[in-house]
Amino acid sequence: MGFLLAGVGHKDPLKRGGPNFLIVDNKTTLKNVEEAFRDFTSRPDIAVLLITQTVAAMIRHLVDGFTKPFPAILEIPSKDVQYNPDQDSILSRVKFLFGGDDV
Repeated sequence: MGFLLAGVGHKDPLKRGGPNFLIVDNKTTLKNVEEAFRDFTSRPDIAVLLITQTVAAMIRHLVDGFTKPFPAILEIPSKDVQYNPDQDSILSRVKFLFGGDDV
């Protein structure tokens, strides 16, 4: 919600691209999250996808399987759960690329 208040979210009134965000709460289904991820990662107007680590864990199979350079996927902490860098698959790939022993 904070990103929307800061003006980051965009909702296209003509539905050309649709909204560029999904607010996930306890009523949001796994299917909706998966569909939104597939939609956001296929849209040419999205360059960075911010996803909380909690939501990323719900669709880890999709996040781990996404290999395109754009949009860049960044896992961020949620307000409810502390960020755990050991569960961040993107960070693991970056460490591997720079000579770490993850992945």
